[in-house]
Amino acid sequence: MAFRGIARELQGTVANLALRMPISWVNILAGPPAAVDGRTLDGRTQWLLQLLARSGRPPLSKMSIAEGRAEYDAFMQLLGGKPAPVGEIVDRTFAGPVGRLRVRIYRPAGTVARLLPTILYFHGGGFVIGSLEGYDLACRYFCARSGCAVVAVDYRLAPEHKFPAAIDDALAAYRWLAEDAPSLGLDPARIVVAGDSAGGTIAAVAARELRGEARPPCLQWLIYPATDLAGDTASHESCGEGFLLTHDDMEWFRGHYLSRPAEIDDPRASPLRATDLSGSAPALIFTAGFDPLRDEGQAYADKLGASGVKTIHREFETLIHGFVGMRGALAAAARAMDDMVAGLRHELALLGR
Repeated sequence: MAFRGIARELQGTVANLALRMPISWVNILAGPPAAVDGRTLDGRTQWLLQLLARSGRPPLSKMSIAEGRAEYDAFMQLLGGKPAPVGEIVDRTFAGPVGRLRVRIYRPAGTVARLLPTILYFHGGGFVIGSLEGYDLACRYFCARSGCAVVAVDYRLAPEHKFPAAIDDALAAYRWLAEDAPSLGLDPARIVVAGDSAGGTIAAVAARELRGEARPPCLQWLIYPATDLAGDTASHESCGEGFLLTHDDMEWFRGHYLSRPAEIDDPRASPLRATDLSGSAPALIFTAGFDPLRDEGQAYADKLGASGVKTIHREFETLIHGFVGMRGALAAAARAMDDMVAGLRHELALLGR
């Protein structure tokens, strides 16, 4: 395992150097631009995918759970960029549904507000992989650039804890935070439920489930969420191979997360299948053009809007699934993250008027 860790670090160093080549070199080495569904892939992203294909790294769907978790965390840390400066990082626990659960609280530097707005963040990873450690760089960035505190939740993962354990943990985390926020220097009236990929799914479900709370979420911030685990949209077909997240990976995640296929119909697993979304928190939804989950993210935005929920959707059409972990390697990913945070800051400012 030590040798594999060294090899992984060397691969990451080589990849980062290769990705910093002049774009003219990258365009020559990467070949003709990839195009799908009228969209053209970002050149450096195409080069990254080619480097990964040449690395000898096995597909996630062929890995063990332990290997998948280690590889994913390493990927996030190698390509996530330099740590953004924050004022404080504190680990603590709260009482979850079946025991204590860990959260990591990030506070921005130099803030003077008595009670900070808060991003309650659920990491991605298909409900199976991902961790507080793997998402540390992303959470630091969101905290530093948004001016919000970030509370990252170490929810239970499958297959050790199958559906709906992650959802139950998310609801418990929100209720704990809403109650204890003032004692933590956080504003209970300005809690954003947020996440990417599976974490976006969790945040979407939480936003609907918490509609009747005394203090419901003020916003839901969903980054390329999985909203229908059936995986039968057109983008699953057109983008299901060759763009990092594959059709086989999705089946691997789903097989570990769900106990039986019928659970796909449960709106807590597939929020797009909910019959009523009215009254959910206003939504910011961001999708990627070369992502199997692209169309279901769009469909969820459309359904929220049709239910009377204020919804803003933007597609980063040149990017792939998982770009939140690629800020340090892809300029287009860094720009997308800047834009997502700017959108969040704008919506929070409107709420304060």
